[in-house]
Amino acid sequence: MGELTHRGCCPPMDLFRSEPMQLLQLIIPIESAHLTVSYLGDLGLLQFKDLNTDKSPFQRTYATQIKRCGEMARKLRFFKEQMLKADVLPVHSTTVVDVNIDDLEVKLAEIESELTEMNANGEKLQRSYNELVEYKLVLQKAGEFFHTAQSHAIEQQRENESRQLSGDSIETPLLQDQELLGDSSKQVKLGFLAGLVPREKSMAFERILFRATRGNVFLRQVVVEDPVIDPVSGEKTEKNVFVVFYAAEKAKSKILKICDAFGANRYPFAEEVGKQTQMIKEVSGRLLELKTTIDAGLLHRGNLLQTIGAQFEQWNLLVRNEKSIYHTLNMLSLDVTKKCLVAEGWSPVFATKQIQDALQRAATDSNSQVSAIMQVLHSRELPPTYFRTNKVTSSFQGIIDSYGVARYQEANPTVYTVVTFPFLFAVMFGDWGHGICLLLAALYFIIREKKLSSKKLDDITEMTFGGRYVIFMMALFSIYTGLIYNEFFSIPFEIFGPSAYECRDISCKEATTVGLIKARRTYPFGVDPVWRGSRSELPFLNSLKMKMSILLGVAQMNLGIVMSFFNAIFFKNRVNVWFQFIPQIIFLNSLFGYLSLLIIVKWCTGSQADLYHILIYMFLSPTDDLGENQLFAGQRNLQITLLLLAAISVPWMLIPKPFILKKQHENRHGVDSYAPLQTTEESLQVESNHDPHGHEEFEFSEVFVHQLIHTIEFVLGAVSNTASYLRLWALSLAHSELSTVFYEKVLLMAWGYHNVIILIVGLIVFIFATVGVLLVMETLSAFLHALRLHWVEFQNKFYEGDGYKFHPFSFSLIEDEDE
Repeated sequence: MGELTHRGCCPPMDLFRSEPMQLLQLIIPIESAHLTVSYLGDLGLLQFKDLNTDKSPFQRTYATQIKRCGEMARKLRFFKEQMLKADVLPVHSTTVVDVNIDDLEVKLAEIESELTEMNANGEKLQRSYNELVEYKLVLQKAGEFFHTAQSHAIEQQRENESRQLSGDSIETPLLQDQELLGDSSKQVKLGFLAGLVPREKSMAFERILFRATRGNVFLRQVVVEDPVIDPVSGEKTEKNVFVVFYAAEKAKSKILKICDAFGANRYPFAEEVGKQTQMIKEVSGRLLELKTTIDAGLLHRGNLLQTIGAQFEQWNLLVRNEKSIYHTLNMLSLDVTKKCLVAEGWSPVFATKQIQDALQRAATDSNSQVSAIMQVLHSRELPPTYFRTNKVTSSFQGIIDSYGVARYQEANPTVYTVVTFPFLFAVMFGDWGHGICLLLAALYFIIREKKLSSKKLDDITEMTFGGRYVIFMMALFSIYTGLIYNEFFSIPFEIFGPSAYECRDISCKEATTVGLIKARRTYPFGVDPVWRGSRSELPFLNSLKMKMSILLGVAQMNLGIVMSFFNAIFFKNRVNVWFQFIPQIIFLNSLFGYLSLLIIVKWCTGSQADLYHILIYMFLSPTDDLGENQLFAGQRNLQITLLLLAAISVPWMLIPKPFILKKQHENRHGVDSYAPLQTTEESLQVESNHDPHGHEEFEFSEVFVHQLIHTIEFVLGAVSNTASYLRLWALSLAHSELSTVFYEKVLLMAWGYHNVIILIVGLIVFIFATVGVLLVMETLSAFLHALRLHWVEFQNKFYEGDGYKFHPFSFSLIEDEDE
């Protein structure tokens, strides 16, 4: 289920803190309970609690009504399957049909009975039609066997008669007449069977017949050109017409068993040609009649399905809503008088008036003599987290919620992620040509969002469509950083004016290794285009992007620590302010904040000082003279001061806090009476099932170990997290170099052959490489790395993320759920 969207009736959206929540108790008369829950489902601002957790679904009050709704949902799914088979689409209508659920139940039962009967009759008719089609093929193909054999026999008889009339010859065998005119009593009367056998089984069918009868059968087969629909399976199958002749009844029984085993359909067949012709006429007439009957049945069935499709969406919505209402009513408990239902649930504070209006309206519309009673309950239970978002911020909120839902009233990282996430992505993806491609893709989804939101999309397209505004922001920031890097598919342009540098001599125009001299004012925005292709390009960009990554990382980590300060102030946790926020901010900026300062000073002054040397010897020899690496006066004394502050901040984080927490508990519960310990993390909430009167011993050792782990984690994390931000530098260089390789080694190389075909092939390869590698794989890679920087390096400074979402009872949120 997605984030709840901002409603027009609500106060202005506040993403920084979740909405203040309240636990409500509703006492609802039974006669108005159904309508009350229905109106609250339309409002969608109350999350009901289950007050019957000790009961199974079958023991609850409205189990019968849920079963009825489930049966109606089954019938609707049956109707949907039938419509899909008949290519009938449900009509999307905004009109609300006022149908009573009892009347709908009767109507659905009648339609199901009628449709089931139509299907059964249609299947019978279709099977008869398929059998007659096969029978007609047998009559036609087998008739050809007998006609050919009869013609051959007549021809042979005429030949024999002509020989008798011409007289005997001395060459005529003496016993020919006796053989030809033998005793008719010794002639054997052959029987035969005709039918169709699947073509794929015809060879095996023939072999089994031969082996079973020891060769005492004669089999003839002919191929049916077009596939026929098998009457049993209803599928199109390629078949052969066969006629098998046998001499004994025992052979016949074997043949019948073999036909059944191979799925060969047998049909009666007359030996006389006249009867064959008459049967073909009869079968053709019956086929015509059946075809007319089947078409009429299909037309009637199609009209019924069209009628169902016109109201299917309204029926389906009504049944879903009705089922969800009874599921909600089953969460309510009966009072002792059994005349009222008691409900409890969470709702935002701003929704109090709207809920009261819904309760009053339900009492009036249901003609109830007593209105529902609403009161606010005081609870130690942790409330759900509810952020009101819109279609732009919901996807960014989804990125944060994938890591963990914010605790109630905890500072929400989404406020900053809306800007920092696409920006850090763009630092790694900086190319305004690639950014324009991403922008066009995002604009396609944004412009067609109304049309696409109503369609069923595949998983990848749906995921991309859901993040269309994230991609849009990533594209805008990529264009911005691409202009700073001055890269358009790795090609530099003099967009903001001419380069500040020019060649030292004529040879510099042909070889970019001679060097450059500054001839004009500094390039006004971004990297000077002349740096691209020069021998100083890679070292220059390396230095620029590496230092920029450190600055961005330190800035975002400071932001995370400031967020923890806001949390501590909001929850009035002075211990965290003095013994977590202050030492953390001092430790981080004494080391890496100072490094960031040195980077900025070096950029501003143009100094050649070695920052690696300064930072290393700040720890190894803090009192030594800096020499040529000194950037400003008093730098050595500042370094010693910062080093001392960093050393002091570690025990500052570790030692005082456990003792202060112990003292606080002693003041609250006395020296000999203790309550469960609330650590730094637990100060944001009270445990859901905690007994407020229960006490347990304060474990000082556990608190101290916990604080020790927390301190070590922060100190080591400050170093590792800063190093982790160097991925911005690495991926940015990788993206730039890949883009350069595709441009120079594919496009320019193809251009150098001066051949149209090679140029076209090179252009196609360049496009596929750019789209496949740079616009798909590199986009995904930069996205995942930006995700990691937010989830780990940024959010671990302040974000607990162990809350749970606000899931109100709302009809709009169950519309898209599958039954």
